[in-house]
Amino acid sequence: MRGVLYAAGIALFFSLIGTPMAIKTLARYGFGQPIREDGPTTHQAKRGTPTMGGVVIVLATVLGYGFTKLATMRMPTASGMLVLFLMVGMGVVGFTDDFLKVFRQRSLGLRAKAKMIGQWIVAIAFAVMALHFPNSLGFKPGDTHLSFVRNISAIDLGAVLFVIWAGLLIAGTSNGVNLTDGLDGLATGSCVMVFASYVLIGVWQHGESCATLGTGVQGCYPVRDPLDLAIVAAAVMGACFGFLWWNTSPAKIYMGDTGSLALGGALAGLAICSQTELLLALLGGLFVIITLSVVIQVGYFKISGGKRVFKMAPLHHHFELVGWAEVTVVVRFWIICGLFVGLGLGAFYAGWITVK
Repeated sequence: MRGVLYAAGIALFFSLIGTPMAIKTLARYGFGQPIREDGPTTHQAKRGTPTMGGVVIVLATVLGYGFTKLATMRMPTASGMLVLFLMVGMGVVGFTDDFLKVFRQRSLGLRAKAKMIGQWIVAIAFAVMALHFPNSLGFKPGDTHLSFVRNISAIDLGAVLFVIWAGLLIAGTSNGVNLTDGLDGLATGSCVMVFASYVLIGVWQHGESCATLGTGVQGCYPVRDPLDLAIVAAAVMGACFGFLWWNTSPAKIYMGDTGSLALGGALAGLAICSQTELLLALLGGLFVIITLSVVIQVGYFKISGGKRVFKMAPLHHHFELVGWAEVTVVVRFWIICGLFVGLGLGAFYAGWITVK
């Protein structure tokens, strides 16, 4: 259990000291955030704010995990390494997109098709590897059964459908966090809460693990490395906390696609490896709502011949144009995120009680 505290504290430390260093470096080289011309007019003042700060979050997470392993004298696990692989891989895709935006000084980086291909390459590699590396009990990081608060035994997707499903989950989650990252601190603060929930889930699953209690115990969790998943989640949470110190309004730096895609990938990886795939839609309900607002806006625009449901999508920009202050939107959306996290943890606990 000490590893969870070590990971959060070490990642927080590196993020707190690393972010101001990144701000100075990025500002020196002119890596400023381009702002979309059709966005709220108040956002034009943010033009030039250093971006690609997600590099700090990713590095702080990796260092937090790595130093925790050294401090506790424990070897990394397959599940933990795979989630970090997914996080770093999605971060590389996001970094490429951010770099092209800065280089071209436009709000558009990679073409949508190229960006999606990059995400799917990383996602497929993760999904395929997740079905390997069994431990002594035969548990693998991923499982072909669909899962909610645990595996649904009646729904076995098979290897091929599992890879497709994992790819959809990873792409959807990473893009959901990416769409949420539009106001100072909104995505970072929301991610802190969702990753905190995965710390609790990992610790709980470890205490009720089939590897500890025995595979014959009713209600035990056949998750390969639950405690190590909690350590990874704690490291990401700590890194986000440190970054939020500088990212909250008025933001001194933005995470960019580097951070949002990496964080979304890490969330999806944790959901897959902890066998809580559908539960992620509840824990990350805010990301789902914001993504749906874009789908509804674009779909209705095409169907109606140019009409809109919202003043602007994603949803947080709609409330800005209605007249809410940016800080008000962020705090209220954080409250919504917290309610979803509480609801998701309640569903997870209820699932355990039901089986027991």
